[in-house]
Amino acid sequence: MPAIRPSADLRNNYNEISTFCHQNAEPVFITKNGKGDLAVLSIEAYEQLCGKFELYNLLNEGLRAEKAGETQSFDSVIASLRKGLAE
Repeated sequence: MPAIRPSADLRNNYNEISTFCHQNAEPVFITKNGKGDLAVLSIEAYEQLCGKFELYNLLNEGLRAEKAGETQSFDSVIASLRKGLAE
């Protein structure tokens, strides 16, 4: 179940929200006038989330290159590397 807190709690109970975010590695959703406004999470959780997005983008780029025929076989890559090292 997501943690949902009113915006006043961010000001009045910052340390409690910070501790929750660090201990649970999940966001706290902040509401303003009863509606969703912000998602607060620890730096560690944010960096992990950004890392996942970067990985997904790289995987999608690889899938796109494969569909477009822009890939090389493993053997040809190794042969190119060996040729470069020999020069």
